[in-house]
Amino acid sequence: MKFGPVPVEAAVGCILAHNLADAQGNRLFRKGRRLTSEDVARLRAEGYEEVVVAELEPGDVGEDEAARRIARACEGPHLRPMPAAGGRVNFLADAAGVFLVEIHSLEQLNRLPGVTLATLARGSVVRPRQIVASLKIIPFALPEAVVARAEALLQGNGPLMGVYPFQPRRVVLILSGHPAVWPRLMADFEGPLQERVEACGGVWLGARPVRYEERELARAMEAALQEGADFLILAGETAIMDEEDTAPRAIRRIGGTIEAFGAPVDPGNLLLIAYYGGIPILGAPGCARSRHPNVVDWVIPRLMAGLRLTREEIAAMGHGGLLEDVEERPTPRQKEFA
Repeated sequence: MKFGPVPVEAAVGCILAHNLADAQGNRLFRKGRRLTSEDVARLRAEGYEEVVVAELEPGDVGEDEAARRIARACEGPHLRPMPAAGGRVNFLADAAGVFLVEIHSLEQLNRLPGVTLATLARGSVVRPRQIVASLKIIPFALPEAVVARAEALLQGNGPLMGVYPFQPRRVVLILSGHPAVWPRLMADFEGPLQERVEACGGVWLGARPVRYEERELARAMEAALQEGADFLILAGETAIMDEEDTAPRAIRRIGGTIEAFGAPVDPGNLLLIAYYGGIPILGAPGCARSRHPNVVDWVIPRLMAGLRLTREEIAAMGHGGLLEDVEERPTPRQKEFA
């Protein structure tokens, strides 16, 4: 593509690079306009001697066609690309759920000259018709080779991005501790966790208080599963402190497996993720009683969308994982250094 100033007489068929005004300051032509002979005559009448234009050459792909082609290669589950305009294609979510993007592939795409794709953060909770990504071709055209490289990159690595809808999972909260503290545990934990689950389209089956004993926790989980629960949350008087602690042992006792213990997210370091077959079990730290953002706000939506959380997924949460402190934790940050 050629780009630069040309005499007005030579601008027929070229793409105008900048907005132009008439002698009264009114908009004459908008950038991106393909100039006609009539347009050139009017420019001469307004006193323009040269204009800055783009001129496509053989092998160039216009900005809208380039955007359409790359957008098609970007498409993933539950994304709706809008029509290309001005070299831009916006992607809308067509369901409430969790937005995921493959960050490495996104970075590779954005390294291609003239191609930019901006997205929401990985793991964002989205609503229907929300814009989740915006593709913009910077120049008025791209070489065919660049468009083809973008298509090959995206088609060779699986879906670049997608929205994963929430599922109506049936959730039971199992609260463990001494019977004397059961009323307080119910008051502290149930409301905030129920709100989070129901915000993700879940069905709240209630909270079950039990003693903090391996056998009692195992029995409570088995009872909840028999009741039809397909998502269990464990919380209680004390946080899980080790993979050999009481709650992890109870999970293994019923045939479950521990996927990850500990998360690089604060508040919420003492997080446990386990599975009983395909059923997630979330060991929630004490900060889950807070309505302020904490680690459970990062993991509950993903689990409600049926996404399997692995150690690798949890490890990746460290970038951006330092959240605002919550008052409900036993030792707030500001007191640690007082």
